[in-house]
Amino acid sequence: MQLLYYAVKYRGDYHRISKALITNEKWEKIIYDGKYITLMDEDYPDLLLSLKYKPWVLFYEGNLDLLKEKMIGVVGSREMSNYGCYCVDCLMSHLNQMYGIVSGMARGIDGYAHQKAINNKRATIGIIGCGLNIVYPKENASLYDNMKKHHLILSEYPNDTKPLAHHFPWRNRIIAALSESLIVVEAKAKSGTMISVNEALELSKPIYCFPHRFNDEIGIGCNILIEQGSGMINKIEDIEEI
Repeated sequence: MQLLYYAVKYRGDYHRISKALITNEKWEKIIYDGKYITLMDEDYPDLLLSLKYKPWVLFYEGNLDLLKEKMIGVVGSREMSNYGCYCVDCLMSHLNQMYGIVSGMARGIDGYAHQKAINNKRATIGIIGCGLNIVYPKENASLYDNMKKHHLILSEYPNDTKPLAHHFPWRNRIIAALSESLIVVEAKAKSGTMISVNEALELSKPIYCFPHRFNDEIGIGCNILIEQGSGMINKIEDIEEI
């Protein structure tokens, strides 16, 4: 109850919660209208224990048992191209069926990957940067509804917390931690996707990228990562071997 109180009071701010715990700040029991688990609970996911900054509280909607399944992280640009769609389509058709998909529920590649996972009868987990009662972006409303009922959505942020910009790069560490490996579909040289990659590298997770055309701004980040040693997805067999 102490962790829940601080998480609600400080809107999921990790560092403010940490300070409250260190100083043993005064707290009281509260009633929270929603489901959650804390770092102290037995069903807290083991994979998140590897993080330097472990989420104190995870608010959720859906099937928490999906945290026990093997997941592949899929990330990419919000400005999804036709080529990006094609890559996700191929990925979902040929990736080993044992894997579910974890991503960030943003517009573009994230949302498309979640939807294609559902279409291909895969489990999928979404990590969001706001309260679970806020749909962001609005265009993913039907996806949110489906995943809350049949899959899983997680957030460090209690209900009514707005989707502030700094929440999204911070949540990327959770995507990386829950992933067996991370697949980058599209990425600019400097983007939130590259932050996800850095988080995965910190955890020694394998990185795979789809290659892009010469001077293609939306995919140059993938080519840079391949140049630096990430796995390249160059043919269907490469997907099947992940």
